[in-house]
Amino acid sequence: LAEVYGGKLVPNTLSAVAAAAKIGEVTALVAGQGAKTAAAELAKVAGVTAVLATEAAHYDHGLPEEVSTLLVETVKAGNFTHVVSATSAFSKNAIPRAAVAFDSMVISDVAEIKSEDTFIRNTYAGNAVSTVKSSDAVKFLTVRPTSFERAAKEGGNGSVSDAKDSAPKGSSKWVKDEVQKTDKPELTAAPIVVSGGRGLKNKENFKLLDDLAAPMKAAVGATRAVVDAGYCPNDMQVGQTGKVVAPNLYIAVGLSGAIQHVAGMKDSKVIVAINNDADAPIFQVADYGLVADLFDAVPKLTEKIGRAH
Repeated sequence: LAEVYGGKLVPNTLSAVAAAAKIGEVTALVAGQGAKTAAAELAKVAGVTAVLATEAAHYDHGLPEEVSTLLVETVKAGNFTHVVSATSAFSKNAIPRAAVAFDSMVISDVAEIKSEDTFIRNTYAGNAVSTVKSSDAVKFLTVRPTSFERAAKEGGNGSVSDAKDSAPKGSSKWVKDEVQKTDKPELTAAPIVVSGGRGLKNKENFKLLDDLAAPMKAAVGATRAVVDAGYCPNDMQVGQTGKVVAPNLYIAVGLSGAIQHVAGMKDSKVIVAINNDADAPIFQVADYGLVADLFDAVPKLTEKIGRAH
C-alpha cells in the first residue's frame, strides 16, 4: 500500500517495497490525488511488477474508511497473501481497518523479514526483540522504514493498470490539513540530524543547534524532556513516542541517551555524542564521543564546519 501526500509519492513507500520484495512479487496499490503520477514512478522502482492506481476523489487526503475499503476489495480480487505498508499515521489508520475484514492480526513496525510467515519486531523501546510467526491467510504488516534500505528508483519495469474503485463510504470527511511551513529539512528524511537535550538548559540556547545545522543542511531534533519543557515543538521530538530517524550522521548534543530517545535514532549510520558527563548512556551507542562543555564545543565545531563549507 503506497502513500501519497500532496500529490506526491511519500519516499518511505520505497522501504515498504524493499520489505515486500523479500516475500515475493510486489504489486503496489496507490490511490488519491496524484496517484497516476506516483504509479508511473512506482512502475520504475526495482522489485515492483505491477501497479494498481486510482484517482477517484473520495481517496484524496487518505481517509482511512475509504482507503481501507479499497484495500479489502483489491486484496480479495487479486487473492493477495500479504499487505505491506511503511509505518506512518496513514498506514496505522488504514491497515488495521482492512485486517479486521480478514480476521487477521496486524504485525506492526516490522524490522526484519525472516520468511513469508515469520517476522522480527522490536518492543519495549528496542530492549526486547520478538519473533512473530503468523498463520493468518492474509498477513498485514507495517514496516519500520529505517530498517529497510529504500528500493532503487530505477531498474523496474512494472505494468500500470486501473484499480477497481470501491463505493464511497462517506462516513468521514476531510476538513483541512494544518501543516507548519519551514525552510528546514524534514526530520525523517534529512541525511544529517542534530538533536539537543536538557543540557541546552533553555529554549534560547537551541539557536546553537540551528547555527550548527545550517551549513550542513541538517535537520534539528530534540528529546522528549525538552519538548515537554517547551523548548521546542512536538514535531522535533525524536524517540519512542516521537519520530524514528536513521540519518547518515546523527549528532547528539547535551542529551543523556535515555532508552526512549535511543529507540528513535539507534539505526543512524554514524552517531556523534557531545556531553560533559563521561558516564552518560549516549556514549554506549555513539561511534564518536566528545566529553566537553557543549557551550564551548558546539560554537567551535560550528566555526570549523562553516569554514569547510
